[in-house]
Amino acid sequence: MKVRESGMPDEQMWATFFDAPRILTQLDFDDPAADVVEFGCGYGTFTVAAAARTSGIIFALDLDPAMIEFTRDRAQQAGRPNVRLERRDFVAEGTGLADHCVGYAMLFNILHAEKPDALLREAWRVLRPGGRLGIMHWNYDPTTPRGPSLSIRPRPEQCRAWAEAAGFQLRAPGIRDLPPYHYGMVMERA
Repeated sequence: MKVRESGMPDEQMWATFFDAPRILTQLDFDDPAADVVEFGCGYGTFTVAAAARTSGIIFALDLDPAMIEFTRDRAQQAGRPNVRLERRDFVAEGTGLADHCVGYAMLFNILHAEKPDALLREAWRVLRPGGRLGIMHWNYDPTTPRGPSLSIRPRPEQCRAWAEAAGFQLRAPGIRDLPPYHYGMVMERA
């Protein structure tokens, strides 16, 4: 099941929206041995950046076969053998990973899905106790150059409430500004 309004711009445009290493730092991705799951790898923008920061495995999932191939090529070109890609409908089927098997989960630009609570529960299931969930989404602002329509675009407070309902706790300093067009937060599995 494709996430609502999940069309991707071309890779060159997409790359201008993010400084992936900086964002990973701001979202407390700092465990050099963590296994990681990424819900929706897209062009591999964060997949490859995360793979450069950990000796753990990056489980990068996406429904779109073109995104899987693009990310596979990008990881190979970057010399990142710790990336494991899988074409998977994680919205309908979950990640396929074992309980408590990863230290970090990435839900970046995806909580506009019809069932964000299901994605958050799956992230909670696969994270080990004390594991971290990085959430990033487009600012609730009609002037952003991309992002889902405002009618389904979640506000930071919504993402926080959904994550807390799934069993997560917000890590200090709370909701973070990720310029130029995003906000983020880090949640922890208690």
